Amino acid sequence: MKAVFLDALTLGNIDLQRFDDIVDTTIYPTTSKDQVIARLCDADIALTNKVIIDKEVIDNTNLKMIQVLATGMNNIDVAYAESKNIVVKNVCGYSTNSVAQLTFAMVLSLLNKLPYYDKYTKTEYSKSDIFTHIIDFHELYNKKWGIIGLGNIGQRVASIAQSFGCDVLYYSTSSQNNNPNFTRTTLHEVLECDIISIHAPLNKNTHNLINKDNLHLIKKDAILINVGRGGIVNEQDLADVIDKQGFYAGFDVFSQEPIDPTNPLLHVKNVILTPHIAWASIQAREKLITLAYNQVKEFVENYNLS
Repeated sequence: MKAVFLDALTLGNIDLQRFDDIVDTTIYPTTSKDQVIARLCDADIALTNKVIIDKEVIDNTNLKMIQVLATGMNNIDVAYAESKNIVVKNVCGYSTNSVAQLTFAMVLSLLNKLPYYDKYTKTEYSKSDIFTHIIDFHELYNKKWGIIGLGNIGQRVASIAQSFGCDVLYYSTSSQNNNPNFTRTTLHEVLECDIISIHAPLNKNTHNLINKDNLHLIKKDAILINVGRGGIVNEQDLADVIDKQGFYAGFDVFSQEPIDPTNPLLHVKNVILTPHIAWASIQAREKLITLAYNQVKEFVENYNLS
C-alpha cells in the first residue's frame, strides 16, 4: 500500500521512516489546499495533522484509510469518508502530560513575574545597590484553580494543582462530567477563581464561551490560560479588558493559526503567547507516531487478510 504524509513538518523532527516497514511512504513537509488531490491521487492511506480532507478530496482520490495525527478530526469530513467505506482513525491520550506541563509553565511564569525579573536581571540588576529587587508576586498554595473542561488533560492539571495546595473547581462544558474528586460548579464561579485554565474542545457549547459578557468576572491578578482551542475565548473582548482589569493570560491556541498579524493579543501587556506547542513535547510526539504506526499497521494487515 502507498501512504502519504501531507504535513510532516507539523510533527517536528520525529522519524517517520519507520512506516516504510509496512507501507510505501511519501513524506511532504507541507501541503497546500490545491496540492492535496494531486498528492493523494495514487495513495491508499493519507496521514495528516491539519490538512483538510473533505468531500472534494475524497471524491477525487481512492483512499482506503485516513490517519489523523492528532486527536481532533474537524479537518476531516468523517461522516462522508465512512459512507465511502474509508477507515478514519485519530490518536488520543498522547499529550496529556505535555499539555499539563505547559499549563503550569505559563501559570508559574506569570505568578512569579518571570518575564519581568528576566528583563530586570539582564538590564538593571548589575547597577543595583542591594542584592535583591522585589515586586509583589504570589504563591500558588491556597489559590482557587478553576478548570473549564475536565477531560484527561483537565483531570491531570487538577491533580497537580491539588498537589500545590490549590482548591480545584471545574465547569463541565458538556454538562456530562461528574468527577467526585473535584468540585463541579458554574462557569460564573470558575471565572472568579485565582487561576482559570481551559482544556475543552471547540464545539457549539464552547465557541465564544468567554466574552465581554463574563470577562468582567475575572479579578485583578488572576491568570487565564487557554491550552484548549482558539475560539473559546473572544480574543478582541479579552484584549479590550485585560490591562484595565489587571489580570494575566497565557495562550497557546488562537482563533486563526498561524496567528493573524492583526490579532489584538499581540498588542497587550500581560500575556504570554506560544505557537500551539503544548501538545508537542518530544515524548508526546513519539507516542503519537507510535500509536499512529500501530493503527496503520493493523489496518494494512487486516486489509491484506481480507
